[in-house]
Amino acid sequence: QVQLVESGGGLAQTGGSLRLSCAASGSILPIHVMGWYRQAPGKERELVAGITSGRSGRTNYADSVKGRLTISRDNANNTVYLQMNSLKPEDTAVYYCNLVQMELGDRREYWGQGTQVTVSS
Repeated sequence: QVQLVESGGGLAQTGGSLRLSCAASGSILPIHVMGWYRQAPGKERELVAGITSGRSGRTNYADSVKGRLTISRDNANNTVYLQMNSLKPEDTAVYYCNLVQMELGDRREYWGQGTQVTVSS
């Protein structure tokens, strides 16, 4: 009962920047975690960055993107962003927005449809 819509993907050159957005709607509970995953062709999906719904907005990052990619959340807690700087060809992947929350005692996970990021050398 949660819908996630990503936007902002596209083509960038090595060293360039992109900003991804994820708009969440539906039955979003006060306590949840949102994040960004990515998947390249033939590879496993991996966590890029996550952020909590709390006031502190605690974040975590994959080691490969620390210092280059930054996750953030708007004041209404309905949109998350991924600011991507110093892009590398290995960042090329489909990026998926993710939301996790507890519903009736069960862990529920929701996914957006993905947005393509391509970085040329």
